[in-house]
Amino acid sequence: MLALVLVGVASVIVVVRHYEAGLPSVAQLKAGYEPPQVTRILARDGTLLGTWFTERRTVIQLKDVPNHVKLAFLAAEDAHFYEHEGLNYLGMLRALVANLRAGETRQGGSTITQQVVKNVLLDAERSYQRKIRETILARRLEQNLSKDEIFGLYLNQIWFGHGRYGVEEAARYYFGKSAREIDLAEAAMLAGLVAAPARYSPRISAERALERRHYVLHQMLLKGFVTAELFRQADETPLRLAPALELEAELAPEIVSYARRVLQQLVGDRAQRGGFVVTTTIDPQLQAVARQAVRANLKRYAERQKLAPPYTLERRRLWGPVFEGRPRPHRIYVGTVVALDDRLGTIDVRVGTATGRVFLGQSERYNSKRLPPSQFTRVGAILRVAFPAAPEQQEGLAPLRLELGPQAALVGIDVRTREVRALVGSYEALPGGLDRATRARRQPGSAFKPFVYSYALHSRRFSPASVLSLPDAKSEGGTRQVTVRRALAASDNAASEYILEAVGAANVVQWARAAGIESKLEPTPSLALGAYEVTPLEIANAYATFASGGTFAPPVLITKIVGPDGRPLELPPAPPTRSVLQPDEAYLTTSLLCGVVQTGTARRAKALGRPVAGKTGTTNDAKDAWFVGYSPELVAAVWVGYDDALPLGSGEQGAVTALPAWVDFMGQAHEGMPATNFPRPSSILLARVDPATGLLPFEGQQETVEEEFLNGSVPTEAAVAPDPADGGLLDQPQDAGADPGADAGPEPTVVPPPGAAPGGTASGPNVDEPPPF
Repeated sequence: MLALVLVGVASVIVVVRHYEAGLPSVAQLKAGYEPPQVTRILARDGTLLGTWFTERRTVIQLKDVPNHVKLAFLAAEDAHFYEHEGLNYLGMLRALVANLRAGETRQGGSTITQQVVKNVLLDAERSYQRKIRETILARRLEQNLSKDEIFGLYLNQIWFGHGRYGVEEAARYYFGKSAREIDLAEAAMLAGLVAAPARYSPRISAERALERRHYVLHQMLLKGFVTAELFRQADETPLRLAPALELEAELAPEIVSYARRVLQQLVGDRAQRGGFVVTTTIDPQLQAVARQAVRANLKRYAERQKLAPPYTLERRRLWGPVFEGRPRPHRIYVGTVVALDDRLGTIDVRVGTATGRVFLGQSERYNSKRLPPSQFTRVGAILRVAFPAAPEQQEGLAPLRLELGPQAALVGIDVRTREVRALVGSYEALPGGLDRATRARRQPGSAFKPFVYSYALHSRRFSPASVLSLPDAKSEGGTRQVTVRRALAASDNAASEYILEAVGAANVVQWARAAGIESKLEPTPSLALGAYEVTPLEIANAYATFASGGTFAPPVLITKIVGPDGRPLELPPAPPTRSVLQPDEAYLTTSLLCGVVQTGTARRAKALGRPVAGKTGTTNDAKDAWFVGYSPELVAAVWVGYDDALPLGSGEQGAVTALPAWVDFMGQAHEGMPATNFPRPSSILLARVDPATGLLPFEGQQETVEEEFLNGSVPTEAAVAPDPADGGLLDQPQDAGADPGADAGPEPTVVPPPGAAPGGTASGPNVDEPPPF
């Protein structure tokens, strides 16, 4: 007998030594538990904007878990957890007998400690070898961690089905509340899930879920964890689940993607494990308004260009010819419809050498009425489509994405704080989609001109009343005169080129960079016409330099990041603020931009009924349409265009294609706010001048106008009285200028400063002039 005992002991020692080799260390759990968690992106008011994760888990401290929740899990899984030393020998023996009878592994007989070992340190394989390793590690775990530490690991690690890990995420998913807030019946429901989430999920079978809840509650009653009255009340509680939809709103996937990039830059691979909370500057209400403004604006465009279904044309000049050749992924092509299937909801399109398939149910933007394929298009018609992946790498017909209309971006920035309140980079609002507000650069066209004009004012070589003598395209060799104020209001290309040459393109490049334009700029003549690409975010923030009185500050999108340990991370240092314009220079620039609204290309913005300033922009062939503008409180930029730089079509320009979205957004953003004027600095000088020459009035002159000037730019010479031989008549004044926040009056003119050189080869004035109302 002694020999048998010794042999048995020796055998156990040999087996234990054998399986101890290569076992993971429990020291990592003692040092710190860092499982994959959910990272949450919040709006400025705490609204959930989005999440990302590898395992959907939110770690919660055991002290924050209510006692009735703890007792429910103990009753369901291991009622004697706080009494044993990690192993339930009776349960293990019972499971062994059951498994031997079945001839396979069916029962585990695991304690909570063993489940922690299995889920955290080992894999879920069911074998006797894994069970031996689990038993060894369970003893080690009990020796290194307290019971509460082990129980806390368990509650945060276990799987509850539907991709949810840990009691906190389970409570949010099933009941729409934190684990701190669930009641006894809900706690018993969650505890019952652990044994088989796929079987007992209330979203799969309410009947089985309620039966399992009853079992857990009855176990709590038998073990003295609840009274008979509490058992009865919980057992009779109706099942109430949160909506099956995700609880987060996809308001701003663009900002979620941006936050993820910033977090990865800050913490590297730690970002993948999650557990961070990122607070952004987004205002949920303004974000929703911005998205709706963009979508409504693109819908109006589709109506103007007759791009609504049914799509039956075999040729469309706007789209160009049908593609021939081998298509590439992510490129947009014109293809021909070759087959329709209403039952499957599919449209097959031939694109060069490949044929792909559009699933019409995934194209709500272009098929808002949910027409079947046969009513949406016809065989032989053309459609614009893109392959998301290489077609030759797909089995069967490769999926296609409809690309029938342009895209748009909108950015709204608080003038005072530079916090981004709204950021829209597409129509669709798809997570992971292209964010054209921060990631796409396009030519701003005439929306760049305020940087040319503001530097001209800063240089003191021009004033709003300066008269520019420009070539007249209507008469060979002739000239025309236009004031600086009127030239900007009318978006006169020749005037912009004239001023750029006079003040120096290199100076304007440095000026625009100081104001906030970070993209590449070159000191060439085309700079005057906005030929160099920018993002909507950077040009909006550069305009905020004008709106804020001349001070540059970087745009702010993230205000706080808290790590999994509850400690705030140090955010990347922001560029310092800097003074670019003097307040009077910034005001006078704003005054000119108010003239664009009052009498120029942006007259549609007058519908807001409050002081606003801004500039339209349209590039060659109308491939890009812009409006960038501001009130004293908010600056916003809108861009519209095709991703592949397709012309927008006849009649499309900044005032028609982009400005209406800006008006929609700014109107709702300012709803209920009193109209306020742009404050005029005391250093701004007012002078009455001769409307024909811009000089001081001659003695006894009755017809004069008032204009605003920077110190040192007020004319010093007087106009010459008209010669009676010429009929005694003065030239008629030009169109009105604009005083920010006030009705426009007649516009003065003055002679250009000495040394202002003529120049420019513009195609003509009024490139952004809107059609008549």
